[in-house]
Amino acid sequence: MTFDRYLKMLKAMLDGSVTSLEVFFLTLIFSIPLALPIAMGRMSKNRFLSGVVNVFLLIIRGTPLMLQLLVVYFGPGLFIRWLVNLGYAVNFKWNRFAAAIIALSINYAAYFAEIYRGGIESIPKGQYEASKVLGYTSGQTFFRIILPQVVKRIVPAMGNEVITLVKDTALVSVIGVSELLMVAKERQGALFSFVPLFIAGVFYFVMNWVVSLIFQKLEKKLAYYN
Repeated sequence: MTFDRYLKMLKAMLDGSVTSLEVFFLTLIFSIPLALPIAMGRMSKNRFLSGVVNVFLLIIRGTPLMLQLLVVYFGPGLFIRWLVNLGYAVNFKWNRFAAAIIALSINYAAYFAEIYRGGIESIPKGQYEASKVLGYTSGQTFFRIILPQVVKRIVPAMGNEVITLVKDTALVSVIGVSELLMVAKERQGALFSFVPLFIAGVFYFVMNWVVSLIFQKLEKKLAYYN
């Protein structure tokens, strides 16, 4: 492998890693807040609402993420085609990157929601009763008393899921999004060398190492809740 080809390969893989990071951060931005209403719906005393949310969680957690990516990307087009056959005039163009973010955000929101639920339900009921005696509203009780404790308790589990997300960004290649691993495979085929895959592995390791360090520092920073 000549030096110029090596530089071109490295540049292409850096571009792919930027796409992977974009997928990673956008998924977190959308899935973390989305998980809270899902968790609240799951814990709702309304049987219909909690039942619907539970079925949603079962479907999302019970099917492969790769399949969900394919459904989100190809599903709307198939639905539009069905509408067109019925005589409706519809113009629709789906973006691969947007489909990847939507599918990953929904998937991870489902997992984060269960982590939230576990954290919320681990708080002793006496704290709710004590806050009610002190005159706190339900909203004040949740956001000022319960949520800070929940955050501390769920950090390790959230860290594991976020590390998994770093690796799951590679799955978006199934719908044609050119991320790090897809670029590495293309370069491997062109250069007949294992080096691109090795470099991709190093990139993923570094990203996960950084995520691990961030969550370790976060756990230490929240240690005052012990």
